Amino acid sequence: MVAFLALRRKLLSGFVGLLAIGALMACDASLGSGPLINTSRPVPVALLVPKSSGTAADLAQSLENAARLAASDLQSVQIDLRVYDTAGTAEGAALAANQAVGDGARIIVGPLFGQAASAAGQAVAARGVNVLTFSNNPAIAGGNVFLLGNTFQTSADRLVRYAASQAKGDIYIVHADDGAEITGRDSIQRAIAANGARLAGTSSFPLSQQGVISEIPNISRAYRESGASSIFVTSGTSGALPFLAELLPENGIDTEVAQFIGLQRLDIPTSALSLKGLQGAWFALPSPDQTARFNARYQAAFGSLPSPVAGLAYDGVAAIGALVAQGNSDALTPSALTQGAGFAGVYGPFRFFPNGTNERGLAVAQIQNNQVIVIDPAPRSFGGAGL
Repeated sequence: MVAFLALRRKLLSGFVGLLAIGALMACDASLGSGPLINTSRPVPVALLVPKSSGTAADLAQSLENAARLAASDLQSVQIDLRVYDTAGTAEGAALAANQAVGDGARIIVGPLFGQAASAAGQAVAARGVNVLTFSNNPAIAGGNVFLLGNTFQTSADRLVRYAASQAKGDIYIVHADDGAEITGRDSIQRAIAANGARLAGTSSFPLSQQGVISEIPNISRAYRESGASSIFVTSGTSGALPFLAELLPENGIDTEVAQFIGLQRLDIPTSALSLKGLQGAWFALPSPDQTARFNARYQAAFGSLPSPVAGLAYDGVAAIGALVAQGNSDALTPSALTQGAGFAGVYGPFRFFPNGTNERGLAVAQIQNNQVIVIDPAPRSFGGAGL
């Protein structure tokens, strides 16, 4: 059994052929607050990554590589990409953001972690510069900070909508008593309310190995009494998920009838795919085909596979290039960034919302015989104007 880790991950991994400037799906950029640009000259873009962080330096390099790949793919505009080190701290991010804007940056891509992104956004808010962070934490979104990372809300909406379409919309939520998983619970509850499903009940457990093991019998009993058809868990494979997947069936939940759904990725690490309790489980992920194509292109360029979140850096720079290509001086303002049709990314379509959060087009996958099988493909574009 995979060992239980109490620490939360700082961000979720996220989610075609590499997409040049024509990948923008809409080009209606209206005026809004933010710096104006000269689209006939190279546009200064700052990339903030934790290059000197002892734990994230390799990830920082992967993000930088992907951003440079995106800049090189642009054909009709030029991006002057400048890289700044945050050292993986909020203080470092604020200093780097100020330096970048002082050097002329018109928009910032990064930083990686939520607190650093919040600090960077605050540091340059008065100067009208927007920040496209790799974080997926909605608590730091808004104002001049926009999330590139896949959010719990996007995954919850995708999975609940699919569950309802498969007569599995009576949903019981199970979560740990910590901030990240409570955010996940709230996202699932909003998705249930918005997508014609039913909240059958909710159970929680203390965030510890003994806490989850002790609570399993109570969770199982409450689920069986609720009349639910699906059990939706917020924990990830680095947390309580392996315990829930293995012990809930041993305590009376028939996985041949009850649909197990994971809010987080169930295929990272790949060793999780062999867990008996996860066979048949659903989760959301970016299109595997598009992800594989991006990984192959990156490997050909740099000789190694990218980090699972490197594509976010590519998407950020490519979206900026697509907006600049329209030739509008207000291309990097909030109203331009949040145009409803969104952008075509290396992991699939994505769009920013005015509140700083986002939506990404995700597939629904199932674990079958220790393998990931897509059972509902990711959309190729978004319908409607979004939020």
